[in-house]
Amino acid sequence: MNDLIIYQFSRDLVEAGDAKNFHARFGKQRLPVGKQLGAMMNSLTLMIEGYDHDPREIYAIPEVRTFYQQLWQRWPYWLYFCNLDTENLMMMVMCCLDSLDALKVQGQSQVKVSISPLDVVQFISGGFVPMNEMCERAGMSERQIFDRTKAVFEYFHLPFDVEPL
Repeated sequence: MNDLIIYQFSRDLVEAGDAKNFHARFGKQRLPVGKQLGAMMNSLTLMIEGYDHDPREIYAIPEVRTFYQQLWQRWPYWLYFCNLDTENLMMMVMCCLDSLDALKVQGQSQVKVSISPLDVVQFISGGFVPMNEMCERAGMSERQIFDRTKAVFEYFHLPFDVEPL
């Protein structure tokens, strides 16, 4: 198991759309090559702090949605780096989707949110080329890349019925 890297963005940075420090550390030109990059796969959790007293879920806050959408445009390597053992990547993706369906169940304090699997597939499909680029840069085998791809599909509860190479 790799060490988990937790990178936290403050509310001020989110509202300013400022990810300069993140890009200075994790920008493509700053990333290592080979085994050192390989050790970074599945190791990153991105967090937003400063909204603890906001009653809205993080994916329902317009500033956070905009921030993650801009981050995805400038740094599309989420599927390689983000840890698949937490719900964090799902929250980030939910921020980037055009629509979410919320259902309030009478007698329950939590709202149930539903997302279209097709919307998720369409969104994450844009991340596989950047993910593969990082996998190749890390020197991973075709089988290792296949395994990561399968893990991403399983993370999002999507069918993956491709045979390994």
